[in-house]
Amino acid sequence: MAALGGRPDSAEPLLLGVRHHGPGSARAVRAALDAALPRIVLIEGPPEADALIPLAADEEMRPPVALLAHAVDEPGRSAFWPLAEFSPEWVAVRWALDHEVPARFIDLPATHTLAWGADTAEEAAGEPSPSAAGADVRVDPLAVLAEAAGYDDPERWWEDVVEHRGAGDGDPFAPFAAVEEAMGSLREVYGVGGHDRDLVREAYMRLGIRAARREFGGGVAVVCGAWHVPALRERTTVTADRALLKGLPKVKADMTWVPWTYRRLARAGGYGAGIDSPGWYGHLFAAPDRPVERWMTKVAGLLRDEDRLVSSAHVIEAVRLAETLAALRGRPLPGLGETTDAVRAVMCDGSDVPLALVHDRLVVGDVMGEVPSSAPAVPLQRDLSRLQRRLRLKPEASERELELDLRKETDAGRSRLLHRLRLLGVVWGEPVVSRGGTGTFRETWRLRWEPELSVRVAEAGVWGTTVLGAATAKAEADAVGAQGLAGVTALAEECLLAELPDALPTVMRVLVDRAALDTDVGHLAEALPALVRSLRYGDVRGTDTGALAEVAAGLAERVFVGLPPACAALDADAAEEMRRHVDAVHGAVGLLGEAAVPSSAPEPASATGPRHGRGGLRGRWQAVLGVLSARDTVPGVLRGRAVRLLLDDGALGQEEAARLMGLALSPGTPPGDAAAWIEGFVGGGGGGMLLVHDERLLGLVDGWLTRVPAEAFTDVLPLLRRTFSAYEPGVRRTLGELMRRGPGARGSVAGTGSGLPGFAPEPDAERADAVVPVVRLLLGMDSEENRLAGVGT
Repeated sequence: MAALGGRPDSAEPLLLGVRHHGPGSARAVRAALDAALPRIVLIEGPPEADALIPLAADEEMRPPVALLAHAVDEPGRSAFWPLAEFSPEWVAVRWALDHEVPARFIDLPATHTLAWGADTAEEAAGEPSPSAAGADVRVDPLAVLAEAAGYDDPERWWEDVVEHRGAGDGDPFAPFAAVEEAMGSLREVYGVGGHDRDLVREAYMRLGIRAARREFGGGVAVVCGAWHVPALRERTTVTADRALLKGLPKVKADMTWVPWTYRRLARAGGYGAGIDSPGWYGHLFAAPDRPVERWMTKVAGLLRDEDRLVSSAHVIEAVRLAETLAALRGRPLPGLGETTDAVRAVMCDGSDVPLALVHDRLVVGDVMGEVPSSAPAVPLQRDLSRLQRRLRLKPEASERELELDLRKETDAGRSRLLHRLRLLGVVWGEPVVSRGGTGTFRETWRLRWEPELSVRVAEAGVWGTTVLGAATAKAEADAVGAQGLAGVTALAEECLLAELPDALPTVMRVLVDRAALDTDVGHLAEALPALVRSLRYGDVRGTDTGALAEVAAGLAERVFVGLPPACAALDADAAEEMRRHVDAVHGAVGLLGEAAVPSSAPEPASATGPRHGRGGLRGRWQAVLGVLSARDTVPGVLRGRAVRLLLDDGALGQEEAARLMGLALSPGTPPGDAAAWIEGFVGGGGGGMLLVHDERLLGLVDGWLTRVPAEAFTDVLPLLRRTFSAYEPGVRRTLGELMRRGPGARGSVAGTGSGLPGFAPEPDAERADAVVPVVRLLLGMDSEENRLAGVGT
């Protein structure tokens, strides 16, 4: 038995109880191993990882990393054992490799841990903690010890008694003896409660220690969570320990190293395996001396990069303040609390806004580890790694935006990879609105690699051994199981974005079948825009979309035929939803163009109303809008919207639009229906400017509003407020000025004489033409890349 606080007897194991991810524990472990020079090092962790230990010495290995175990037949069932450079287990592994001493993991095998379920997997990957006696309630041993010492913060207590202790302070074994004694007292009070899994793990570890002692005789060192040390010191029989392990569930498991991040070491990361401040702890472990001064220098550098005025004098004053606070609070050295308070007061002028940046970038940090290419991996992961290297698309923990020009081969390849991964459920990037232009040859992605994406890759491995093959198989399976027509059309769009030509025939067959059977006009209207977008993407990527164009044209014809009867007798909510469908179809028809329409397609009958072109998809759609605008059974919001769309397309003259508005706002029309018509007509983009520049329409609205009876005004007010509040402030201000002067009054937009600034009786074509070059320049329409793409022509 090792004497507490003394040099260990070589015949007994040296039990080094640690706090996972504790830099003070890591330094203490290194000092104890240097002093004891054991013949073998045993470490808390899954034994299946023993074959992976030599990779820790590889030059390409950069912590933080994690051991990942997943069930072979169910990759989503997984567990992580994260390790940072300041983790005691990592220090023990590296010490053993550097001294050519065997190292082994002795915790319960992952084959049992995974079979026990997700809760156990997370526990194995995290900080073990006891449960209260007689109840399955977890108790933090550090919190109990901190409270007994008079501390209200366990982190602060741990910093004072362990983290601030130098590696060379006295007996290297004394810290472990003190921690063991404290944990023994806690276990006497709390036991393990109703949580028997700790007992099973400890029984397996005892068996591992016995096996090592038989093999090496003495000189066995054990690095494990401090909570387990008293149990490993117990004198139990082999028979009793094996009895605890009898009948454990098992699954076939694979294990490898995967990159980890500081953010996932933090408790906020969701794994409960670490610390609040991995960046701070990494700094404490790496700093050779003067950790506070070095930390303040880091903070100053970060704030300077953010254009804040921070000088060397600020650093000096912040260090002095942190040391003064530590002395006032009775602490041996400034901790994170003191340094944070000093940074807030001296460098951030008392503001928490820049302090939040310091916490995010430095206290937590964006550090991401790396693993060697020789680490075991599923075939899909190997193909993904190959593509990442070829496309120069390195996984990073920090969020960044990536601008792609699809006319360039490398950028097109990056786009394909990101879309294929999204289809596989590996969401490495999210598409965002491009700030560099509006052409279809541009894409912008927001990228961030999270460690759990390694699990998603393992899960996706069931679909194939390459990213292309797996994405193709997944798309085909998703097409068969997709719910609704819109889901299949969205999948077709994804297949074109990801360039999966082998999956498209299956997706298109399912799409045609679903479109033929679906009679809901709303479903058809939802599906059409996705198909039209797919045609545009196909043009950019050089994909043959002829079959897709035929489906889109047929879908459009079915919408044209079914829309007028589907718009009759709708309540307010259904009418608003149908209005969104009408807008979507209108935009899709504009993009689809004339070429996609079979020449033999019939033209729907039109009621008396606006003129429209004969033949062609746009002409038939305008005929449908004419039907909607003239039918009294169609809700007002739809009739008003149809008139507005026709007016914008130039298929309806302003005189006719004013006549239809006059009819809709006549005294015989119920105020609620009239207000809905106004919302449909002037709602959306450009509605306010339409009223500004055509005061006949504004006068009609004004005249109708003054005639609304008092008892009905309260009912129509919400509709009008919703419509007009969406306008730009300048538009609302101009409309207010026009209403103050009175529509049609001398000096208004259409009046004669001096009117509002910027308006004249008639448009000034010469002045308008002078603005065009500037507008084209602002929109990027005259740039070289847009000329090549045909934008603006």
